[in-house]
Amino acid sequence: MGRVRHTAAGLCGVLVITAGCSSAPNPPAAAPVSLERLAARIGCAVTAETNAAELRQGSCSGAQGRYVLLTFATPQNQDAWLTEARQWGGHYLAGTRWVIVGTPAQLKVFQAGVGGAIVAGDDHAGHVH
Repeated sequence: MGRVRHTAAGLCGVLVITAGCSSAPNPPAAAPVSLERLAARIGCAVTAETNAAELRQGSCSGAQGRYVLLTFATPQNQDAWLTEARQWGGHYLAGTRWVIVGTPAQLKVFQAGVGGAIVAGDDHAGHVH
């Protein structure tokens, strides 16, 4: 899970840079589901780790183990984050302006309760790290 935390935290900086370079105007968006509300819906108490204008990130421990939750200020922020994150591998449950990072088994359980689509990161099997 250390790799997931490292990946999610490291990608926050990439997202800020990516979002800051956009020249297209972004229309105002409706408020995203809060990190706390998403956590409550899947049965965990979240510990917030990142509170930026573009996203909020936190970690949870619960009956399903440890995992990371993210909420995004805009769909564009979420798309940029997922594009970068997928390069690192991993598994993601993506909903409307939120993502849960965890194992495929965890995500299937969460999907039954909150919906979303499971997205797999790039397959790095056979690559030397």
